[in-house]
Amino acid sequence: MFRPMRRGKQALSDEESRKILSDASSGVLAVLGDSGYPYAVPLSFVFDGNDRLYFHCAVSGHKLDAIQNESKVSFCVIAQDDVHPSEFTSYYKSVIAFGKARILETEAEIIPALRLLGEKYMPADPKGTETEIDRFLRNVRIIEMQIEHLTGKQAKELIPNG
Repeated sequence: MFRPMRRGKQALSDEESRKILSDASSGVLAVLGDSGYPYAVPLSFVFDGNDRLYFHCAVSGHKLDAIQNESKVSFCVIAQDDVHPSEFTSYYKSVIAFGKARILETEAEIIPALRLLGEKYMPADPKGTETEIDRFLRNVRIIEMQIEHLTGKQAKELIPNG
């Protein structure tokens, strides 16, 4: 169902790819937008350590409409991008997750996802996270992406003994 990486020697391990998802603060979610045009939007996110990503957003908008029409999405994170002009290249590491997205419906689903986001972005202030959840719960939506395929790639120059 998913293509093999053309330059397989540059593939990151599953463990390395998951670490990038754990460490990164933002990425780009791609959905099938209006009139069949791709719509890619940068977002903050949290990775649950298993196979789910969570994004928070407003209660309406382009990405929510798109997900309601087509659940297949991809999410890209660039962990490193060091340009080396004299070599006409960049030393990069990136990850792309493919999967299905859904908009969480119940507080029982939404609140734990918001707590995960709070732990990531406000780790020293769990009380503040709870205050924000209470304050904005009715004005926020959570998108959950279930990862079906994860691939990571790095520049050949970053491969040990490469």
